[in-house]
Amino acid sequence: MKSIINYFSHPLLKIPLLAGLTTGVLCFLYFLGLYAIGVPALGNIRVLDFGIHIIVMVGTVWYYRKYIGHGHLHLWEGLTIGYVLNTMAALLTGWLVYLFVSYVDPGVFAEYVTNSKKLLLEGKAQITDQFGPETFAQQWSKVVNMEPGVLLPDELTKKTALAVLPVLIISLIFRKQDYSIMQDPNKL
Repeated sequence: MKSIINYFSHPLLKIPLLAGLTTGVLCFLYFLGLYAIGVPALGNIRVLDFGIHIIVMVGTVWYYRKYIGHGHLHLWEGLTIGYVLNTMAALLTGWLVYLFVSYVDPGVFAEYVTNSKKLLLEGKAQITDQFGPETFAQQWSKVVNMEPGVLLPDELTKKTALAVLPVLIISLIFRKQDYSIMQDPNKL
């Protein structure tokens, strides 16, 4: 057990895990804010919470570079920090939203299903023309039979797809390596 605890106490895992937990809570607070003002909390506007992910990623990579790496950061360290933070935040947010719509207010999920049905009906002509009526019937069946459990993998998939480019860009911006090992010792 002690070896597992030691494994997770390494700064490269501990810092993004803690930052991911913070990000997950902040994203859930954003969800609750949307819910409080009457905006469909599971609608497309919720995707804007990814801005919270990006802000915390930048702060975490900067902190790691300054205080742990002493001014240096390898690309792989930045990528690791970004993806661990993003995954932890998406998992926590997904679970908290799932628990909320399952136990606190199931009406939020019912509204989400209703809005999904409306959206699917608006695009029925396009879906039927491009993919056929069978595809539309399959999509309709998926929406009608949707359960709150779909929220967790949906959150993780969306956030992972959204994170690819920002994590790479943040890692490249903050990347700074020590190249002194590559210098010719005769010139020193």
